[in-house]
Amino acid sequence: MGVEAGAQAARARALAVLRIRSRALAVALLPAAVAVILLAGAAGDRLEGPVWDTARWVLTPFAVLVLLAAAGVALVVARARPAMSPTVPVTEEAAPDLYRMVRDLADRLDVPAPSAIALTPDCDSWLEDRTHPAHGPPPAEKHDDIAGAGKQAHRRHPVAPVLVIGSPFLWWMRVGELRAVLAPVIAGTGPSAHPDIAAARRFVRGLDAAVAVASAPRREPVSRAVLAGVGWVARLLLRSCRVHAAEMERGVAAAAAERAQAVDYGLRIVAQEQVGLAYAGWDRLLTRVALPAWRMGRWPSRLDAGVVAALTELSRRDRLAEGFASRLGERPACDLLEEPGTVDEAASLLAARLFHGGPAGSGPDWSPVDWSEYPDEVVDRKWRLDAARLHRVLDTMGVRPASGPAAPATGAPTLSRVLDHLADPGTARTAGTAPADSPAGVPAVSSPDTTSPQAPGAPDPLDDEDLSGTTAPSATLAARLSAELAREEAAPSPAAPSPASPSPASDAAALWDDRALPLFPLQPPRTARELLADHLTAMVCCAAMDTAGATPGLDWLDGPTLLIDGERTADLAPKVLTLIEDGDATPLRVWLSQLGIRPEKPVRLG
Repeated sequence: MGVEAGAQAARARALAVLRIRSRALAVALLPAAVAVILLAGAAGDRLEGPVWDTARWVLTPFAVLVLLAAAGVALVVARARPAMSPTVPVTEEAAPDLYRMVRDLADRLDVPAPSAIALTPDCDSWLEDRTHPAHGPPPAEKHDDIAGAGKQAHRRHPVAPVLVIGSPFLWWMRVGELRAVLAPVIAGTGPSAHPDIAAARRFVRGLDAAVAVASAPRREPVSRAVLAGVGWVARLLLRSCRVHAAEMERGVAAAAAERAQAVDYGLRIVAQEQVGLAYAGWDRLLTRVALPAWRMGRWPSRLDAGVVAALTELSRRDRLAEGFASRLGERPACDLLEEPGTVDEAASLLAARLFHGGPAGSGPDWSPVDWSEYPDEVVDRKWRLDAARLHRVLDTMGVRPASGPAAPATGAPTLSRVLDHLADPGTARTAGTAPADSPAGVPAVSSPDTTSPQAPGAPDPLDDEDLSGTTAPSATLAARLSAELAREEAAPSPAAPSPASPSPASDAAALWDDRALPLFPLQPPRTARELLADHLTAMVCCAAMDTAGATPGLDWLDGPTLLIDGERTADLAPKVLTLIEDGDATPLRVWLSQLGIRPEKPVRLG
């Protein structure tokens, strides 16, 4: 370990953690030591008498119980599997140039090189210790080369941690920028190799894993009681060393940053700007573009490539980002991979699994989609399914088809039916208010064709705080849509992932707990108001495609979009909200007329 001030502080904190471990061991051995003294005194005819005999009979079984309990806690701490981040492993054969760059960077920093490299579908990078036996076999001999040691040296020295790199960095950053960003991360392998810091980290990780084991739900009362005691001891030790462990990690980070200052310092300042930009583009791509596809049972197979497209589109729109487009002429970091497409696909599937909770492999209800197919396979299908759900709910509510000379005689679904219902002047009171001629505190009654009877004791949708400020037809329809969508999501999927098409990361995914997917939900569930706005927008888009020749499109920053004559429409949302909140369909009808959209014409549903 170097002479950096942070490294010395980290070692001091690591020794403090180890002292807590030693004290816990001493407390566990103390009754046994006293019992041994009492037994030895009896054997030497020195500690005799009824008092000493009573002490021996009481303390000896107690010491045995304490030793057994301590052994049980130590066994659970030693064998419990520490948490491991879900990643996509990258072998040296799949990325020799990337491994070579990491090895050269470690040599410049004079630290051990990471034992392996893995990718995570997030904008972050870190070192992760995976030497626990539960994490699988030790790194293969091919990874020992990057650590700068042969097979014999591998037995003498601890295995270096694994370098985890955010996959969006590889596609958006240039090679020099990636090297500058990884320099302080790789420099952390120096302090990590110190025996005291490594031992302190193993102890803290073991305690954390023991708490997780004790918290797992179990039905057997005996094991539940035993593990409850183990969990109490592990939590007590964790609270005792929490401050020291946190300060130790801060010291390690400070030492790594200090050591990395001499490597690409000027370029690192520019690269940090790209880190923030990549994070913004990644978040926008997941929430606006990937999430609608995931909800449709499709997962985009080139998410990392989509980050480049999204940030390039941002640079085209934003004058402040004009300089970013010029970087695209330099060599991207993904060129360090032998097969970037395969790695991107594996990272994209892992992202869908983490952020949405999708299956681990492709299947009939969970298949990949290419960006070129996204408008037709995702956008068009999403709009038509939403429109079909909207009309299905209107049918259950008993809403009549659109009337008028231009309305279809067959009762086919039309946009006019929705507009007439939401703009019905007989029921267009604001949710949460009573009509002017109603006594105070007496709720108004909607007309029979706009609502349906509710179950006794069911909450009135007009009383929902989220739907306050909307009209009565909008509130009722939004509540029905929310209930219908909840029933669809609660229904079991008829198809399971196909075992014939395993994911490239399936072996690594088996090492982390996936029972609580999604681990990182992107957004909270949509509110009833948002659901109604989405379904009404989908109905308008279906009418535009079927009557005005519009086409579905993909906007890299905003997700699904409607294209009319090749131009995206950006002024639809305010008119939809006006209809929902005020019951005024005039702005939307004027907008439809200007674009040649015929709301009275039937539309094709999904």
